[in-house]
Amino acid sequence: MPIVYWIIGILMGLVGGFLVARSQFRQHKAEIDDRLQREAQAEAERILAQANQAAAQVRTQADQASQDAIRRVQDADHRMLEAAERESVAASQVASQLAQLEVQRGQLQGQQSQLQAQRTQLDTERQQARQEAAQARESLAADRLETRREREDLGREIERLGRRAEQLDARGEKLDSMESQLEAGLRGLRDQQDELAERSKQIDLKLYEVAQLTPEVARHQILGQLDAELEEEKAIRVKAMLERASADAKRSARSIIAQAIQRSASETSAQLSVSVVPIPNDAMKGRLIGREGRNIRAFESLTGVDLIIDDTPEAVILSSFNPIRREVAKHVLDALVADGRIHPTRIEEMVHKAQDEMKSFIHIQGEEAAIEAGVIGIKPGLVQLLGRMYFRTSYGQNVLKHSIQVAHLCGIMADELGLDAALARRSGLMHDVGKSIDREIDGTHVEIGISLAKRFGEPDAVIDGIAHHHDPENGETLYSVLVAAADAISAARPGARREELESYVRRLEQLEQIAVAFPGVQQAYAIQAGREVRVIVQPEKVTDAQATLLAREIAGRVEQDMEYPGQVQVTVVRESRAVEVAR
Repeated sequence: MPIVYWIIGILMGLVGGFLVARSQFRQHKAEIDDRLQREAQAEAERILAQANQAAAQVRTQADQASQDAIRRVQDADHRMLEAAERESVAASQVASQLAQLEVQRGQLQGQQSQLQAQRTQLDTERQQARQEAAQARESLAADRLETRREREDLGREIERLGRRAEQLDARGEKLDSMESQLEAGLRGLRDQQDELAERSKQIDLKLYEVAQLTPEVARHQILGQLDAELEEEKAIRVKAMLERASADAKRSARSIIAQAIQRSASETSAQLSVSVVPIPNDAMKGRLIGREGRNIRAFESLTGVDLIIDDTPEAVILSSFNPIRREVAKHVLDALVADGRIHPTRIEEMVHKAQDEMKSFIHIQGEEAAIEAGVIGIKPGLVQLLGRMYFRTSYGQNVLKHSIQVAHLCGIMADELGLDAALARRSGLMHDVGKSIDREIDGTHVEIGISLAKRFGEPDAVIDGIAHHHDPENGETLYSVLVAAADAISAARPGARREELESYVRRLEQLEQIAVAFPGVQQAYAIQAGREVRVIVQPEKVTDAQATLLAREIAGRVEQDMEYPGQVQVTVVRESRAVEVAR
């Protein structure tokens, strides 16, 4: 029995190989026949078209040459007739004048001198007429010579066209012979095709007898094997195309972002919660305190800022978490020190004056920010809110400077992507407008910013950039993606933002703890100020394929459990080592 199975397996393999070879042979033969037939037909059509075109050109040139020659001969005859008419007219005029002179000779004997003058004049005119006639004859001779030359040229052209027609006739005969040869070759190919088809039928009958397989079963087996091979190849190609598309997209994004960063230059500034105001001498501290502390109490109640007077020489400290109030108090204190009159009434006057000046200063800051960012058409109320961001900081970064920088980056990237750069700059400038009053009303700066943008009639793209600059994947336009990218770039610049040491250390520890909590992780290190976490796994527990999934799971857990500026890169390192000592 095993021998029988072995023989059947061999026969089935032979049948399969023969079927594959037969299908390949049929396909190859059909392709050769089709290609030969198409090439022969195309060559014949091309040659016939060239011959017809050449013949048409020859006929057109011959007709044109004949018409030109006839027209030139007619022009020459017409000029000869005109010259003869002019000569006859001149001769008739001279004869009539002579006859008149003969008639008047007897009557005008006394006027001989006049007649002599007239005769001289007539002789001159006759001479001129003769010269004109001679010139006409010379021009006629020249025209005749030119006409003779043109006739000779036309004769040579006709001879050349005749030779060209003979060549075309010979070429047509050659094409006819080639066409007959091609037809003979096609007939031979058809005969061979019929013979091969007959042989194929006979071979098929013999194969059916030997293998005892129907064509449907054999076709099903071959197609099943081919489908399996193509499925694997398709998966490989899809994976390669996805990797290539991802690499191209990352490369293009890096190029656009790098160009935007290179073309944007901005300063980073950090403001504290205290301001130091210099004073001319320490005696001024007592005057600032006033009798029984009335001046300092009035100052603090009117400005809402704590005035700290300590042992610091020639300086006092203003403390407040509201930067606008702190700036107003600083202006008031500078004015009081410069004026020298310090009492509650004077303090109240200076506070009101400084508050009015601060409103103008805030408006000017908003206008300058809009001009610097290249944004026009902002309503005055929104300009005032932009100016308030001058005194607002986030992680030590000035929010107004940050918004201007984001606007520049958005405009540059929009130009590179073919989007509306003006609308992108507007979205970047307005994305944090909610932070201007987020300390005064409830709600996040995103919600407040959306409400303000709708109230002042900003475009939908600007509202979308404000709403989704922290979650661009939910945005409805590309401008939210640009704002999110520019916001991350501005915040990630070295020195742009700062945070407390305690929260910084806590964030690094939390990063490492999240990574170590996954099975198979040996060690985890937070590096680059918490912007990257290196995860070292145990190679015997985590494979290369599992390492990719592990990196994705750790990144998802970090996004879910932590709050951090910018982004965090998760790098999984898997290393296997084999160590042996030679003794």
